[in-house]
Amino acid sequence: MHGLGNDFVVFNAIDQQFALSAGQIRFIAERRFGIGCDQVLLVEAARSIETDFYYRIYNADGGEVEQCGNGARCFARFVRDQGLSAKEVLRVGTAKGVITLYHEAGDLVRIDMGEPTFIPAQIPFDASQQALTYPIELDGESCKIGVVSMGNPHAVMLVDDVERADVEWLGPLLESHTLFPRRVNAGFMQLLSRSEIALRVYERGAGETLACGTGACAAVVSGIQRGLLDESVNVKVRGGELVISWNGEGSSVWMTGPAVAVFDGQIQI
Repeated sequence: MHGLGNDFVVFNAIDQQFALSAGQIRFIAERRFGIGCDQVLLVEAARSIETDFYYRIYNADGGEVEQCGNGARCFARFVRDQGLSAKEVLRVGTAKGVITLYHEAGDLVRIDMGEPTFIPAQIPFDASQQALTYPIELDGESCKIGVVSMGNPHAVMLVDDVERADVEWLGPLLESHTLFPRRVNAGFMQLLSRSEIALRVYERGAGETLACGTGACAAVVSGIQRGLLDESVNVKVRGGELVISWNGEGSSVWMTGPAVAVFDGQIQI
């Protein structure tokens, strides 16, 4: 499956036993020798009576992560396509809390992504106090970033032109910077207007992807916080467009975008 080119292998872990190692996850995600994907997603039985399912995400490097917005939209499409639920609204447990998924017309899914987190210790990010932006040294260069968690950590850097931004160089430097003890997703945001941005994201454990849902949410939230963006923003990523809305602190971030099933199959590990 994919959400704007951010692609996934999705496993039904309800109707079958699932116990793969990090190495086996890496094999599945390998594009030349396995199936190939940015992340592996698991659909599991609910762990609470207040939710319908539980959602787990593994990056291509085999590491489990907390959240993935494009994957959440594919999760909603998967459970409907596989006959696991016919509900229009799904409440899904994750490692960072409950998210709510809404089926929309035209294979679109709208997601209540929950409230963003700015408290450094909760992101986690090594800073003495909370700020709108933070200075950071990248290979001797001083840069500014916004830092926010959407259930997973994000650093957002403003750039003049996303196509000319050196994502392949700056992305890994940000991802593994010592200020982020659990690494970070690195977003590079170009302002097109107060209601439109262009974005590239270097995801931890996956590298640059064609789209990143939580990265789009984090970029818009950071831009709104800095007074640069309105409450609803079209986010142009390399795989297409997302619509992100946020009414400010104390409110949830909403994301709307497509979810596409590419093929079904079986694999023996």
